[in-house]
Amino acid sequence: MEKIFLEGSIENIIFHNDENGYTVFSLRAADSDEEEITCIAFLSNPLEGENIKISGSWVENPKYGRQFSVAKSERIQPSTLAGIEKYLASGVIKGIGAKTAKLIVARFGENTFEVIENHPEKLSRIKGISLKKALQMSESFHAQHEQRRAMLFLQDYGITPGTAMKIYKQYKDETVELVKLNPYRLADDIDGIGFKTADAIAHRIGVSRDAPERISAGVRFCLWEATNEGHTYMPTSALTREAAELLFCEREIVENELTRMQMERQIIREKIDGEPEPLVFVNALYYAELKVARKLTALNAAHEAHAITGMTRNTPDLEVMLNGLNSEIILSEGQRTAVSAAITQGILILTGGPGTGKTTVINTIIGLLEQKDLEITLAAPTGRAAKRISEATGREAKTIHRLLEVAFVSEDSRRQTFKRNEENPLETDVLIVDESSMIDILLMKSLLEAVADGTRLILVGDVDQLPSVGAGNVLKDIINSGCLPVARLTEIFRQAAESAIITNAHRINKGEYPALNDKEKDFFFIQKNSPEEITQTILNLIITRLPAYKNFDSLADIQILTPMRKSSLGVVYLNSVLQAKLNPPSSKKREREYGSVTFREGDKVMQIRNNYDATWESFNENGYRTDFGEGVFNGDMGIIFSIDDDDLCVLFDDARRVTYTFTQLDELELAYAVTVHKSQGSEYRVVIIPVFNGPPMLLTRNLLYTAVTRARELAVLVGIPDTMHRMIDNNRVTSRYTALARRLKDMHEMKA
Repeated sequence: MEKIFLEGSIENIIFHNDENGYTVFSLRAADSDEEEITCIAFLSNPLEGENIKISGSWVENPKYGRQFSVAKSERIQPSTLAGIEKYLASGVIKGIGAKTAKLIVARFGENTFEVIENHPEKLSRIKGISLKKALQMSESFHAQHEQRRAMLFLQDYGITPGTAMKIYKQYKDETVELVKLNPYRLADDIDGIGFKTADAIAHRIGVSRDAPERISAGVRFCLWEATNEGHTYMPTSALTREAAELLFCEREIVENELTRMQMERQIIREKIDGEPEPLVFVNALYYAELKVARKLTALNAAHEAHAITGMTRNTPDLEVMLNGLNSEIILSEGQRTAVSAAITQGILILTGGPGTGKTTVINTIIGLLEQKDLEITLAAPTGRAAKRISEATGREAKTIHRLLEVAFVSEDSRRQTFKRNEENPLETDVLIVDESSMIDILLMKSLLEAVADGTRLILVGDVDQLPSVGAGNVLKDIINSGCLPVARLTEIFRQAAESAIITNAHRINKGEYPALNDKEKDFFFIQKNSPEEITQTILNLIITRLPAYKNFDSLADIQILTPMRKSSLGVVYLNSVLQAKLNPPSSKKREREYGSVTFREGDKVMQIRNNYDATWESFNENGYRTDFGEGVFNGDMGIIFSIDDDDLCVLFDDARRVTYTFTQLDELELAYAVTVHKSQGSEYRVVIIPVFNGPPMLLTRNLLYTAVTRARELAVLVGIPDTMHRMIDNNRVTSRYTALARRLKDMHEMKA
């Protein structure tokens, strides 16, 4: 695409986002026949009237027409006296308005900028400008100069204007010097910049290929990349091999750097019994595992010192307390064991598949503990999971992030901070956390830091579901350690046993093929042998067959769950097909493009990250506001309610309306189809699962099990039976390098 250069003045700022600099403005170009050109750019503090040089290309927006997309920009200081006065009067320099600008230019003429930057004391000769104010003006002018210098420097090295803005906000006036000194720090400090980008900058600056800072950055990159696969450490040999391949260097160079990094405590290497070689950790994950193991061990030991009067394992005592609940529920032996452990132990892990009565146990435990006037807190990793446990218990439940009063949230979990911690712990007697299989090691560390000594902790989850997206395999490691009380519910209750969803889910989990026959009313397999046939069948099910079958709503009740994002049956493709059929373009529906996605009024969307600052409102049928608050969470689903010139409004499941600026659309995805991983902690009336060939690492038993258990009333699998059989046979859960189970065992042995 041909790069075009333009120069002119900013006539009108149509939109500007202070956070990331995204700006829409009109330009009066010096050498153009067009009166005004609409431009899209990332600019810091743009001002109407200032001169600017830009380069980029023309783009066609389906709604707004022809626009100029700016790839690089440079502010130009005016040279004429009128231009200088207009520039100063625009407010670009703090403390200078129109009147003061006229006085300064009248006094210093073409030397105005030189005086402001290098001789600010001369400004104090003008009536109304004190020496203090003159110095402040100079400081403001200098800051503008440094920002322009930094932005130009970064753009020269291929950094996009938006990312350059993030870098400048991080380093301020030290940007150029810090990046020149060590460009690899960008990968550590700036979200969205990885090692390869930093390495390209370093190469252009002239950093040696075997420079220590380059090798150590490559090692850190490999370690953090491993966390994307769930690992908390890497064996030395595997890390050395991967880093050498990434850096195109000899393994010996990496091994030498590992020694230096270990000595300087940049990494931690540990030899664990039973492992043939030392294990390499990034510090954050090493200490997270250590803290989790210590806190769980302490909570488990604390129950003796904090015993609750009248609560013992003695069966008659338990019967008396159960009778006091005035409940008609009859507990199974396994459920009684779980309840008994919960009221007598400092910690309990409650696990079991669907239909085994976890909710009954939780409600019984709550009832018994409330008899003793204990304060109980409920939490879950996601908003949808918190909503489910709240509905099941009739009590408020919060997301873990909300419970811990998040102070700073980032996609990079290393940087998240919480107001609730060891110095400011949660004020509760009992903490019950549902869907615990979703909790990674860093979040578990933060959660346990906020749990006061003596608090009873109950972790609830299905250990056979997919593990956390983040690093660690926390729930499974805790159970496998054998050091903490675990209640595993296995009995399927009569009412649940009538559901083929539940019985087949348990068959899948045990490695057995599901029962497929005409007698089933809530579990079906439709054989189709090609992606085209599968896609067409899914469309027929959503649009015609299922609404006719039980009056299911195509958008609200039916959810497509697929193993993959990119494939002929992945999330990206299915969403485009489903959007075209379920919500086609219409002159009555406004839409907005963001990247490769078109968001349209009426689209089904999902929030893909927690936003605790987002404000929401609820309205009644007459349009009067009935409630308001803050927070929209990863996994929340809704429908695009409206789109106007400035923003987009989503109506979420629970009648909350949230408004997004167009620069916030990276928080939303189309959600006609979502990955099985994204569905964790959620439940839908109907689930449709395409079953087709794909990578064995994705087509696993526990992925299929997780998908099926998301269905509440109906599960429909569409595809190839042999692929389903291969998934069930493939019980090779991707092994994760984690050390939590070993740490728990070591601490247990020390206390024994």
